[in-house]
Amino acid sequence: MLIAERITCGSELARDGGGSVNIYADCHDAIASKLAPTGLVVAMRFLLLGVTLLLSACASQAPLPEQTPSLSLPLQLHIQRLQAEQRQDWVLVIQREEPGIRWSMMDLLGIPQARQKLVGNQWRADGLLPPNPEARELFAALLFALTPQDELAGNYPTAWQHGMQRSLPERWDVHYSQPLNFELNLPKGPNYQITPLSGDTP
Repeated sequence: MLIAERITCGSELARDGGGSVNIYADCHDAIASKLAPTGLVVAMRFLLLGVTLLLSACASQAPLPEQTPSLSLPLQLHIQRLQAEQRQDWVLVIQREEPGIRWSMMDLLGIPQARQKLVGNQWRADGLLPPNPEARELFAALLFALTPQDELAGNYPTAWQHGMQRSLPERWDVHYSQPLNFELNLPKGPNYQITPLSGDTP
């Protein structure tokens, strides 16, 4: 009786007068029936977590135009980044390089900060620099800002422009002084001042 009391999986097994094999089989089945739903729940949680992460990654990717806009390349731009009263200055060179457009950004000492190539509707790493998500977002925003007005609706269906202001709601706002002189604002920052680069580096 002492053994029977120790090997129990519920009141029904305690009352079972069968042999030890039956007790083991009943215990195994009882444990499996309790573990199976738990294992399924854990698997479902991992699956939902994976789907959520994938959707957030897709949502976080900066939008690109339906077709590559007509840009007058090459371009050299001075990028001034402003956030929390801190300023950084970069030089950006945009040039056509088949089969796409190369974006090369460096600091004022000429040290590369980011390189990307836009091929069709996809960014590709260019060189051995580590990934730079902020730079990729900046490049995508600049592509939006530099898109000719008559190509805006076809490339960014949700965008609007009124006079010297252009917006892709909840993503980017652009305020132009001149076509290549504008302020680019992101909802949570940073803010950028863009000016054409000619002559000496500022």
